[in-house]
Amino acid sequence: MYRSICLLLLASLLFACSGEAPEVKDPSTMTEEELRQHADSLAHAYLITDGHVDLPYRLKVKNFKLDKEYLGIPIETKEGDFDYVRAVEGGLDAPFMSIYIPSGLQEEVGASPALADSLIDMVSGIASAHPDKFRITTSPEQMIQNFKEGVMSLPMGMENGSPIEDQIERVAEYHAKGIRYITLTHAKDNLICDSSYDTTRTHNGLSEFGREVVKEMNRVGIMVDISHVSDSTFWQVMEMTDVPVIASHSSARKFTPGFERNMNDEMIKRLGEENGVIQINFGSTFLDGALRTRRDSLRGVLMERLSEAGLSYTDEEAKPMIDAFGEEFPTLYADVETVADHIDHVVSLSSVDNVGFGSDFDGVGDSLPTGLKDVSDYPNLIFTLLQRGYTDEDIEKMCSGNVIRVWRAVEAAATASK
Repeated sequence: MYRSICLLLLASLLFACSGEAPEVKDPSTMTEEELRQHADSLAHAYLITDGHVDLPYRLKVKNFKLDKEYLGIPIETKEGDFDYVRAVEGGLDAPFMSIYIPSGLQEEVGASPALADSLIDMVSGIASAHPDKFRITTSPEQMIQNFKEGVMSLPMGMENGSPIEDQIERVAEYHAKGIRYITLTHAKDNLICDSSYDTTRTHNGLSEFGREVVKEMNRVGIMVDISHVSDSTFWQVMEMTDVPVIASHSSARKFTPGFERNMNDEMIKRLGEENGVIQINFGSTFLDGALRTRRDSLRGVLMERLSEAGLSYTDEEAKPMIDAFGEEFPTLYADVETVADHIDHVVSLSSVDNVGFGSDFDGVGDSLPTGLKDVSDYPNLIFTLLQRGYTDEDIEKMCSGNVIRVWRAVEAAATASK
């Protein structure tokens, strides 16, 4: 009863912050066109946060520079999955900018923090250059206020804790720089913990230093993100953290057997029991195990053909062969219904209070599902969820209410510890 009352109060508060709440309607009485219009209205009436958008690294690898030549990149472009114009069209209000650190950089001392600082500076520069459109955001209250004022929030999450290196004080330093979640690792085991992609199992979960990092994240108010970690790391985090955690861009392993990067049923249940949130990744290979197997197999065939021709994938001379291979074996995609299947599954294991959106836009290449190809497409997902019987209140929770609850809990615990 207490939890239900708190959730109702939270929903009321969010409605109050975003303006007048949209009229609650019965989807079963609407035509398909009316339902689509309602989905679009909800996308713009509710604050939408996305747990993981890889815009900063995408711009970095394209030699982004903050001058007149490049200022238009995050505003309107045909490249990538995110820009301001498409985000506004889709109702996206608070994309967590991923400060992505490739695992290979941890081999060189100083390389990971150097990249982290450059990407943080980039995001800050974008906000400074376009103050009417973007604001760096470091609290849920700021995010709600920005939404009320029609300005897009740019909260930041660090994908891979490797920039911490072996310096525990950097946790607080990154908090001061605006980082509000840290994905403990990425594709390789690091000094903090083991990765789901790495079979080395260096620590069999968290290292002793990693345990200190988790405690320090709790202390300063940085959300712990368990996307990318090994199963043993997940369970150890759940045993020791005092606050809810997030999976910023993961999906359900039920649909991708053997893919440890996704979460299995027991993990999803435990995450829900601890009031955490899994934000569903939109990449087709995260959504459909058959498509993942097919892509892996075809990748092997393509690489074998290139090798026989004496070429590598990045060679300019390889492009005609790669294009021809694509015509011979057209790419297959999941669709928006598959994303809804993952949401349904999470809800069946825990509740609608424990799921959100973590697209991985600009991070999963050409694997995005039909109907969710870029940040303009959130209304398509909301429409599909409405068709499946989710209420307006359910939609609001998935859009941002659940993440706001976790973020506030983390902040409250940090404040209480000081």
